[in-house]
Amino acid sequence: MNTLYKILRLVTVFTLTVTAAQAQLNPLSAQYYTNQYLINPAYAGIDPGLKVNLAYRKLWNNVPGSPLTQNITADYGFGRAALGLSFNKESTGLQRQTRVVGSYAYHLPLDADNRQLHFGVSFGFMNQNLQNSDIYGNPNDPDISQYNERGTYLDGDFGIAYTSNKLSVQASLPNLKSIFKKDVIKLADVATFYTAVSYNLQISGGAEGIQAEPKVAYRGVKNYDNILDAGAQISMANKQVFVLGMYHSTKNATFGLGMDLKNKYLISGTYTTQTSALNSYTNGSFEINLRLSLDK
Repeated sequence: MNTLYKILRLVTVFTLTVTAAQAQLNPLSAQYYTNQYLINPAYAGIDPGLKVNLAYRKLWNNVPGSPLTQNITADYGFGRAALGLSFNKESTGLQRQTRVVGSYAYHLPLDADNRQLHFGVSFGFMNQNLQNSDIYGNPNDPDISQYNERGTYLDGDFGIAYTSNKLSVQASLPNLKSIFKKDVIKLADVATFYTAVSYNLQISGGAEGIQAEPKVAYRGVKNYDNILDAGAQISMANKQVFVLGMYHSTKNATFGLGMDLKNKYLISGTYTTQTSALNSYTNGSFEINLRLSLDK
């Protein structure tokens, strides 16, 4: 019986590690274009008015204990200042993680050509626990009890960005807790930094004009190789219809399409193929994003 329990325990830990790592290597695809506030607080309220975003991501096939991510953000820009709120909930195997942060951003105009500097900071809390009801084995295991007895801890992010009508450059430090204090207990590694450069290209003019925004991003995940993302989003009909494609150096790719009706009601769907290291376990994940934009 003890041998069986040890085997089950090893399988549980392995499953948690593999699926949680998958969630970190493949972040929400909305962070690249439709909701950059997800990864950089400097993008909170970068446009005037209120924006509310919802994201939902799940593995394409139904693997027990597979990662599930649910996210809600709201940001409001007024003048040079902006406020934001982000609620993120993830479940992976036995682990449940909830993160809530509030953000403040400041947008500094540089000249009449719409060149701006943006600064943002987020503060809030994160809570991690194991779901006892899903445990196959001894739910009174002291390791489980010690994990769940940890208190909720403070967390935050910092970001900067430069934008113009053509060029955008940004950098952020997510999960500041893991940088300044090393006692965070986790089942998988966390994002350590994010940088990205993009450039807007006008392919054709007019009301039905086509625009392309190629982007290169470089990000870190603790104890993994840094990851390079490269791709583009192509928009048409005054940016109301768009398609995107991104290739990741983890040897997988993201594809998506969406509609932003009247630049106010957005719905998009993306599919991310599995990383090369994990493609024998599952075939990828699907993400849906919704957004409502209300002008100031």
